[in-house]
Amino acid sequence: MQYLADGLRLPTNGLDYTILAIYFVVVLGIGFAARASVKTSLDFFLSGRSLPAWVTGLAFVAANLGATEILGMAATGAQYGVAVVHWYWIGAIPAMVFLGLVMMPFYYRSKVRSVPEFLLQRFDKSAHLLSSALFAFAAILIAGVNLYALSIVVEALLGWPQWVAIVVAGLFVLAYITVGGLSSAIYNEVLQFFVILAALIPLVVLGLKRVGGWGALSDNLESAHGHNYLTAWGGTGIGQANPLGANWLTIILGLGFVLSFGYWTTNFAEVQRALSAKNLSAAQRTPLIAAFPKMFIVFLVMIPGLVAAALVPKIGTPGSDLTYNDAIPYLMQELLPNGVLGIAVTGLLAAFMAGMAANVSSFNTVFTYDIWAKYVRKDRPDAYYLRFGRLITAVGVLASIGTAFIASSFSNIMGYLQTLFSFFNVPMFVVFVIGMFWKRASMKSGVWGLLAGTTAAMLNYFWIYKQGVISIPTDQGANFVSAIVGFAAGALVMVVVTLFTEPKPEAELAGLVYGTTAPGLEEPPGDGDDAWYRRPALLGWGAVVLAALCYLPYSL
Repeated sequence: MQYLADGLRLPTNGLDYTILAIYFVVVLGIGFAARASVKTSLDFFLSGRSLPAWVTGLAFVAANLGATEILGMAATGAQYGVAVVHWYWIGAIPAMVFLGLVMMPFYYRSKVRSVPEFLLQRFDKSAHLLSSALFAFAAILIAGVNLYALSIVVEALLGWPQWVAIVVAGLFVLAYITVGGLSSAIYNEVLQFFVILAALIPLVVLGLKRVGGWGALSDNLESAHGHNYLTAWGGTGIGQANPLGANWLTIILGLGFVLSFGYWTTNFAEVQRALSAKNLSAAQRTPLIAAFPKMFIVFLVMIPGLVAAALVPKIGTPGSDLTYNDAIPYLMQELLPNGVLGIAVTGLLAAFMAGMAANVSSFNTVFTYDIWAKYVRKDRPDAYYLRFGRLITAVGVLASIGTAFIASSFSNIMGYLQTLFSFFNVPMFVVFVIGMFWKRASMKSGVWGLLAGTTAAMLNYFWIYKQGVISIPTDQGANFVSAIVGFAAGALVMVVVTLFTEPKPEAELAGLVYGTTAPGLEEPPGDGDDAWYRRPALLGWGAVVLAALCYLPYSL
C-alpha cells in the first residue's frame, strides 16, 4: 500500500484546528438548512430542478475538484510537466461546451432524472440496466479514490490514524447528503470551491517565491528534465519521446475526444448538477459557466507540481522518499504558516469531500431511480423512494470505504482515475453519441455497444499494455489508447448489430435524436437522413480506422 511520506507532518496548532472545526460546523449547518426544502424524492435527488445557473455552474466545477484535481493533477504536473494543461484546454473545455450547447437540451427536455434513464428512452431496458450497473459501480470506485486520498493526507499531515480520517470524513459526507440531499451537496460544493481556491493560491505564490520566480523555475526544470518538460506539445510527434509517453494523435483522439467527451457529457456526477437547474437555459449555461474557472484552475495545480519537482529533483523515483502524490502536502509543510496552513488543510479536505459527495449523490440517484424503482420495487409511493434514497446513501458511503483501498496500488491516482474513465465512461459516450445522431441505431445495439466498448478497453489495458503485446511507454499513454479502442469497438459493434436488428419505432424517438422534434417543442436544428454521420458504412469503417490508428504509432 502506498502512503504519503512518513516525514510529512504539518506543524498545526490550535488556530489551524479551529479553522477546520468552523468549516465542518458550516458544512453540517448547510445540510440541515437544506433539509427544509426536501419534500419529495425529486427534491432529494435533483433539488426539485430549482437552482440558479451560477450555483449549479460553480457546483459543476467544484464536483470535479476532488482528488483528481488537487493531488492527482499536481502529481501529473510533477511527473509529466507542462503537458498537464492538456487535461484542461483539450481534455475538458471543448467537451463542457458541447455538453451545454448540444447535449443538455436532450437531457433536460426528456425529463430524465439520470443519464442512464436517457438510454432507457433511446434504446431498451437491457442497455438501461447495464449502464446503470456500470455507472453505480464506477461511482463507488471513484468515491473511494477521494476517501483514500483524504485519509492518507490526514494521516501523514496531521497524524490521525487512517481509519479515523476515513470514518470522520465519511460520516460528514453521509450526514449532510442524507439530511439535505443534492441541494446540500451543491451548496456545500459552492462553498468548497472558494475554500479550495483559498488553499491553492498561497501555495502557488509562496512556491514561486521559494524557487525564485517563473524564470528560475523554468531554468531549473529544463536543465533537469529537458526542454519538452516545459512545453505542452514538445516531442509529441509520432515516434518521438516526451515525458507523457503519448504522441499528438493519441492526445487529441484519446484525451481530447474520447476520454474528455466520455467524462464530461455522460458522467452523471457532473450532469446531475446541470439537471438540477431551474430551466433549460440555466441547465445549458451550467457547464458554460463552469468552463471559465476551469480554464485557469490548471495553473493552481500545475505550478505546485512543478515547484515540487524543482525542490525535490528525484520526486517519484526509487531514489526519493516522496511519491508524485506528495507534491501538494510537501509544499504545505515547507511553505505555509499557521492559520494559512489551517485554510490549506481545510481546502484539501473540502476537495476530497466535494469529489466524494458528487459521486455518492449521483450513485444514490442512479441506484434508487434506475435500479431499485425500475426492477426491484416498482410503483411504490414517493415517500418510500425518498427513504430508500437516504438508506442507499449510507450503503454508498460504506462501499466507498471498501473501494478506497483499491486506489492504494496506484502511485499516481490520476492514472487510476483515467483508467476507470476509459473502462466505464467512454463506452457509455459512444452509445450516447451514436444514439443521439443516428436514428437507425437499433434498440439492441445500445447494450452490445456498452459491452463491446468496456471489454475492448479492459483487454487493451490488462492484456495488450500490461502483458507487453505492444509497447506503450506510460500508464497515461495506455489509458489514451484504451479509450480510443473502447470507443472504436463500441461504435463498430453498434453498427453491425443495428444492421441485423430492428430499429426503435420512429414515433418513440421524438426529442431523443438530433433532428427530431419532441412533442410541444419547436423543431431543433438538424440535417436530413442522408447526413454523413447517419451512414452506417461510414461509421463502421471510421471505427476500424480509428482503432488501427491508435496502435500504429507504437509499432513504428
